[in-house]
Amino acid sequence: MSLMIRGKPDDDEYWNSSKFKAFTFDDEDDDFTRLKESKRAVNSILVEDEDEEDEVEKVNWSGEPVGSISWSVKETASNIRSTGEVRDLSFPKIDTAPSLPKNSSGYSLSSLFKGKAKTGSLQSFSESFSEQSLRNYAPELRKPKSEYKDYISDWTPEETVKRMQQGKAYSLEKFHFLQDKLLLLDEAVNAHDGNVITAVLIFLKKSLSKEILFRELIAREIALRHYIHYLKEMGEHKHLVELFKSLGRTEDMALMQYRDHLNIKDENRRRDFLKNCLSLPFSQEDATHVLDHYTLLERQIIIEANDKHVESSSQADIFKKYPRKASILNMPIITTLYYSCFYHYGESEGTYSSPANIRKTFRISDKQFLLTCLGARAKLKAWFDVDALFTTKNWLGYTKKRSPIGFHRIVDILHKNNAPVQVLQEYVNLVEDTEQKISLAQKYKCHDVIINTYRDLKDRQLLIGYREKVERSSPEYRKIEELLCNSQIRWKN
Repeated sequence: MSLMIRGKPDDDEYWNSSKFKAFTFDDEDDDFTRLKESKRAVNSILVEDEDEEDEVEKVNWSGEPVGSISWSVKETASNIRSTGEVRDLSFPKIDTAPSLPKNSSGYSLSSLFKGKAKTGSLQSFSESFSEQSLRNYAPELRKPKSEYKDYISDWTPEETVKRMQQGKAYSLEKFHFLQDKLLLLDEAVNAHDGNVITAVLIFLKKSLSKEILFRELIAREIALRHYIHYLKEMGEHKHLVELFKSLGRTEDMALMQYRDHLNIKDENRRRDFLKNCLSLPFSQEDATHVLDHYTLLERQIIIEANDKHVESSSQADIFKKYPRKASILNMPIITTLYYSCFYHYGESEGTYSSPANIRKTFRISDKQFLLTCLGARAKLKAWFDVDALFTTKNWLGYTKKRSPIGFHRIVDILHKNNAPVQVLQEYVNLVEDTEQKISLAQKYKCHDVIINTYRDLKDRQLLIGYREKVERSSPEYRKIEELLCNSQIRWKN
């Protein structure tokens, strides 16, 4: 009975403190009250803690709230010091000098994730994290321990090569012994990866002496080819010469040493360098080329000095009419021949600048000499010299035009140099193929060639048809009329 009997004060306290109000007839139609009750219920679900125990704030021995930002920072730092895991270079150090005040934050760790602020705090969760102070001191998650292996483990040569192929972090400096370095090179070659092979060779180049490296590369042909290519790309010619010398490849060594002339700008020094190269162990063919190079440069220096003096003193009309646009030094042999045919045509064979002397000294073929000389003389409109290039005499004294190249090519060259029609017709007539001859004559408007060809073919209809293509008052039209009226010609149609 005592349990069932409640005092009136206790009843009042129970009903007044309850979350739910007692039923009254006055609230039955009160929609506003219902709305308030629904809103209160929703807020209780979204905001209030699931357990009443969360309402009690937990603190550590120093009086700081457990789960707060400052507590998390200090807890993380203490764990790092206790475990000694300081090898992770990517974990940032936290400066705790301007430590946060204990009461500066109005959130516990649980309230941060639930979005509930403590009593007396008016800031929202997003606003609190927008503050610079909290962003600076927020702890970062450490990498998993499995990733520490990338920095602290010792890899075999095979594992190192695989890591290099996969683009992972690796270190070659830990391979101190020669045997380990050679195993690393062999693994790189077996992987068939040129980038890995080159990277290992660069490491060996830095860590081994030249004698040891060259000795070991002799037995590794693939690695040797990669190393030679790397040295060529990097322009390390001196190192490459030493490598060829140690390998016994004397011809390659001589060619690499000869290539150094490209780095010499002064013509006299380059000439002296080429002269010294003549004693290098070249092959027979290469030795001939090097000798020609030296001889050509030596002559170019002489010709350049002489022509420069003649041009400055105005002693030759050719230099007045056609001033030189560039120096002849270090020019190819064909360019030098063209220069000689342009400025020194007709000189005796005993002079260095004579085209005949250059042709004989450097064994220039007839075809190459003719094309070069034709271009130079046609440029000067020296048609008499052009005609002399193709005129030959037999033992009876008769002259005839001959050419080592087709006359159709000569016609093209002459037309490009604006040769007159009379000159073009002469060489078009020398084309043996009839169809090609007519095609060239039509292309370059050589009417006489076409008319004479149709006459020789005794083709009256072609001649009548071509008469319609020329002007009535032109000499060509009158010539066609004369041929058509000639009764001595036996036309085939």
